[in-house]
Amino acid sequence: MRLRMNSSQVSYLTLSAYFETGPFKYLFFMILTLLYILILCANVSLIVIICMNRSLHEPMYLFLCSLFVNELYGSTGLFPFLLLQILSDIHTVSVPFCFLQIFCLHMYLTVQFLNLVIMSYDRYLAICYPLQYNTRMTTKRVAMLIVVTWLFSFLAIVVLTSLSFSLQLCGNIIDKVFCLNYSIVKLACSDTSVNNIYGLIFTAIAIIIPLSSIFYTYIKIINVCFSGSKQTRQKAVSTCTPQLISLLNFSLGVCVEFLQNRFDMSSVPKMLRSFLSLYFLTFPPLFNPVLYGLKMSKIRNIYARPVL
Repeated sequence: MRLRMNSSQVSYLTLSAYFETGPFKYLFFMILTLLYILILCANVSLIVIICMNRSLHEPMYLFLCSLFVNELYGSTGLFPFLLLQILSDIHTVSVPFCFLQIFCLHMYLTVQFLNLVIMSYDRYLAICYPLQYNTRMTTKRVAMLIVVTWLFSFLAIVVLTSLSFSLQLCGNIIDKVFCLNYSIVKLACSDTSVNNIYGLIFTAIAIIIPLSSIFYTYIKIINVCFSGSKQTRQKAVSTCTPQLISLLNFSLGVCVEFLQNRFDMSSVPKMLRSFLSLYFLTFPPLFNPVLYGLKMSKIRNIYARPVL
């Protein structure tokens, strides 16, 4: 008979996906530290550029600023924890800290998708309704969209983590290198019907509906591009390409993580599993600032200015 415990009665959780690296743990530590520093520098520099240059105080760049802030938030919820675990010989985490990480990482995921939705909506208005753009996408509406994105994500994840925290657990071993909500739910031996129902609703609202909205807006944009002028096509390509690449990159990482959680991956080497799990948390925050910095002409021109 398995022992039933409320999550609040479990003192720690064991992360079993870590593998013995011996002296190479210091190499991994240095690589991840460098990666984290690059993410911090890239995102902070673009946030500062957008905030300090009045020419970039436009809806598209303000939404980008929100995206970069979220990437800093998500990276900080992961990297310091990873660095401590790599140097540790015992890979355990306290339950409160595990739920704090669950909250941070799931909120990062939700804000990221919703940010991409409002960015695609912004491009849809700019390209399909250029004459009405300034009246539809006002400063007040931009602020409202950003606040709603973060507030909705905060409230949704508060409910998600609260439901998981109340579960009775029959173990304390998580087959991951960090904490995710589904890993806790899999440990439960109490009824998880409410968690599953809320999980489906959350997935629909935070992922499926946003992706459907993005798909719809870009179909409309493509239709306008084919029927519009060369200038309209150039504008669409220059501003929409980074968003599409960013969306595909992030969605790929989330899809891989979803498949890993739902299927037996025991035959896959631990190192590869860990790398795939970290993809959606590490590559978008590093890749997006570089992508937008290179592709967005206004940002690129500011970078190119000579320093006096």
